[in-house]
Amino acid sequence: MVRHMVLTKFKATVTEDTIAGIYQNAATLIEGLDNASGFVGGRSQSPEQIERGYMHAFTADFSDWHALSEYAAHPDHAPISNALLENAEGGLDGILVVDIEV
Repeated sequence: MVRHMVLTKFKATVTEDTIAGIYQNAATLIEGLDNASGFVGGRSQSPEQIERGYMHAFTADFSDWHALSEYAAHPDHAPISNALLENAEGGLDGILVVDIEV
């Protein structure tokens, strides 16, 4: 299984409602795919407070690397990616993506 993790440093002007909408779109896409599950996303509440501005994140699990590739190529993925890029501080500089085998 592959765990896909996306951390975002959103612009200060972006509302929690906007972020929730982006995450809802991601959750809908991921949960609708046969080889994906477990979407979890939200705002950090870490007592350590070392997020360095990356206050929001989401994760999802994919059955394998091919399933992750299918998600990335899905036509509904582009609008989600674009929304993240448009709302992240510095565009791509405000987004971290990590994929690990679990």
